Amino acid sequence: MSETLQAAKEQESKKRLYDYQLNDLNRIFDVMDKSPDNYNLLYQLPTGGGKTVVFSEIVRRYIKNHNKKVVILTHRIELCKQTSKMLSGFNVKNKIINSKVKDLPDQDQYKCFVAMVETLNNRLNDDKLKLEDIGLVVIDEAHYNSFRKLFKFFDKCFILGVTATPLSSNIKLPMKDNYQELIVGDDIATLIKNGFLADAEVYNYDVALNTLKIGINGDYTVKSSEALYTNSIMQSKLLHAYEEMSKGKKTLIFNNGINTSKEVYYVFKRAGYNVRHLDNTNTKQERKEILKWFKNTPDGILTSVSILTTGFDEPSVETVILNRATRSLTLYFQMIGRGSRIFGDKKTFMVLDLGNNAIRFGPWNQPVDWQHIFKYPDLYLENIRNDEDIERDFVYVMPDVVKARFKGAKMTDFDIKQVYKEVIQEGQKSIVAIERSIEQHSQMCIESSEDVFEARALTKLLQDDIAYRIKQYSYCIMNSTQNYKDWLMEEYNRKLRLSFNGKF
Repeated sequence: MSETLQAAKEQESKKRLYDYQLNDLNRIFDVMDKSPDNYNLLYQLPTGGGKTVVFSEIVRRYIKNHNKKVVILTHRIELCKQTSKMLSGFNVKNKIINSKVKDLPDQDQYKCFVAMVETLNNRLNDDKLKLEDIGLVVIDEAHYNSFRKLFKFFDKCFILGVTATPLSSNIKLPMKDNYQELIVGDDIATLIKNGFLADAEVYNYDVALNTLKIGINGDYTVKSSEALYTNSIMQSKLLHAYEEMSKGKKTLIFNNGINTSKEVYYVFKRAGYNVRHLDNTNTKQERKEILKWFKNTPDGILTSVSILTTGFDEPSVETVILNRATRSLTLYFQMIGRGSRIFGDKKTFMVLDLGNNAIRFGPWNQPVDWQHIFKYPDLYLENIRNDEDIERDFVYVMPDVVKARFKGAKMTDFDIKQVYKEVIQEGQKSIVAIERSIEQHSQMCIESSEDVFEARALTKLLQDDIAYRIKQYSYCIMNSTQNYKDWLMEEYNRKLRLSFNGKF
């Protein structure tokens, strides 16, 4: 290759980095230059910010400036291939060390190796592989703990961990134990403002999570999640949320458990929607075919378990549905991040949250003090809001698309707690508060309808609001047994439908 062509190629690779990426890259090299050879540095950049692009350019420059080799570690085969392809785009000749590679007789021909954690760990432990002259180790998705076992083999190397969320996936193994320093890149809000990420419109659905159990890893167990999310009420809530907010949009649904995802598939299939299910039991070929179908189907719905949280990039996703609760901040960011890629004229995407996640962690695009979380992970984890408080403080906000159906109504807001106080002060029975609530809902339907049939149809759109009011009323009278709330819900709907008689 001529020198001119080589220079043009190098220039082309530089063009692929944005200013904020170059800025981070220079900060990383500053630390490298002033630190000992065996320093461990962590770098944070949000999902969609281009971490692979940044570390590929770091690898390219490192190889050019130091006469040493580089190892990049990933935990998934898809990430291995993507990373290798990206490195090749930066003119870095690299070799993948996967299960097929037993030894490396040709290692002198390469300056860079991309390896799966488990494979490399097995080879190094069996003394079947000797990696020589390694100066830099890059760890992708560094918050996973599987990488720790390899640190002992690279104790003389500079280690650069890269992650969107510098919070360990294991409470007992904080990242500060393995990394001396954290560099934080641009936050989500800045990347949105500068046009690098799409913004999320988040809609919260009131879900009672008191049946969920927390497992030893600190997150909700699959068993308790499946019991809640496979029941008919939750399946109806999910379908209703989709039909209300995302009908016809390309939608990705995350579940906690294969049975839940399969149940979701059947519910949507029966309702006549274009839907597929994907989990880690699918073959490589099936996965490829399903993802291709999803890419090419504008109204496609893909229901899955956590398999698509990393190493999956489909920018045309318009809606992400969190049909699960999680106490993992990492998972929260990863799931929502699947919809945040810029695509064509897409500036926003929708998130339908059926697990109180946005209330638990705060809005996806709010600033996060990663330095504090990195230094004091215990403190952060101890202060995650519990579900009882979330449920009690939940405030139902009627979605705009629902409000639009009641444009004839003079008033759509109603504070059941305030009305309850007024009723008690007037010396009346507490149930009068519910009767006034029914009157107000009745008025909304009548003012927005031509006939009794339309009014009855509109009551279907009020179910979330009714459930919310009943729950708040139950707190007021200190009777929040499920049987009582179920009975009250039935009575409420019956009286509401009856209230239309003779009004048209």
